Amino acid sequence: MSDDELPEAFAEVLAAYERHLVSERDLAPHTVRAYVGDLVSLLDHAARFGIEEIDALDLTVLRSWLAKQKSLGKARTTMARRATAARVFTAWLNRTGRLAGDPGAALLSPKMPKTLPPVLRAEEARALLETEASEGDDGPPGPVALRDRAMLELLYATGMRVGELCGLDVDDLDFDRHVVRVFGKGRKERTIPFGVPAADALESWLGRGRGGLFVEGSGAALFLGVRGRRIDQRAVRSLVHRRMSEVPGAPDIGPHGLRHSAATHLLEGGADLRSVQETLGHASLATTQLYTHISNERLRAAYQQAHPRA
Repeated sequence: MSDDELPEAFAEVLAAYERHLVSERDLAPHTVRAYVGDLVSLLDHAARFGIEEIDALDLTVLRSWLAKQKSLGKARTTMARRATAARVFTAWLNRTGRLAGDPGAALLSPKMPKTLPPVLRAEEARALLETEASEGDDGPPGPVALRDRAMLELLYATGMRVGELCGLDVDDLDFDRHVVRVFGKGRKERTIPFGVPAADALESWLGRGRGGLFVEGSGAALFLGVRGRRIDQRAVRSLVHRRMSEVPGAPDIGPHGLRHSAATHLLEGGADLRSVQETLGHASLATTQLYTHISNERLRAAYQQAHPRA
């Protein structure tokens, strides 16, 4: 069901909530779409439950909705996201006086299995970044190759999210200080350092590549697609997966895997947890602590492989 098919009272509340997500919380468009889609499902379920006004939404309906999702075979990650969407929604309803209480506060998310994401070894990261690509057989790298190299170098150097990379403008780079300004989740701004290899790749892209893809509507976007518009996240994901397939023995990871790898290598190189938290833009240090588990797991694996009495 779409939001146009919801009962009028529900559709009005959902429209107000969507405006709140966009104008007050400044969430990314895909995040807003995900939240609204989940809530359309919830409110449709409530209507089928016989509820006609938003102030009748209660914990029974919320739990019934999640139980329905489980019966449909939804993944745990989807269930957890929808439970979060419901909790944030009912908190807003309560805060704005549309709901007397906050039933979502008592709604539990399914426990997620703790899995360690695959990360690159240092030599695999080096192989990924040192593989040159060119549009021709023998000529120098063209605009797309220069762009791809700069994006890979910057992703690994900074550990930024793919959405953050795609949202960069030319003026966000500071070559004098070797830092880049990034707007993360909730439009929170942070500054991340990058090294000489990334700086070289970025200067090559800006000096010899970007002009080859630039069109009238390119604006200030740092990275451009083949049609001259701001690069799309799907294009970046496709690039990372394609280039990872060329690294022997490396796991099939995307941009988020490069983020994991950058964080792990920082910690293994001696960076403190708080610095890594700031680099990644994590709101909570607990999120960053996952990477200490990754590092410990890698150390344990290396010990078991190398020590004669492991």
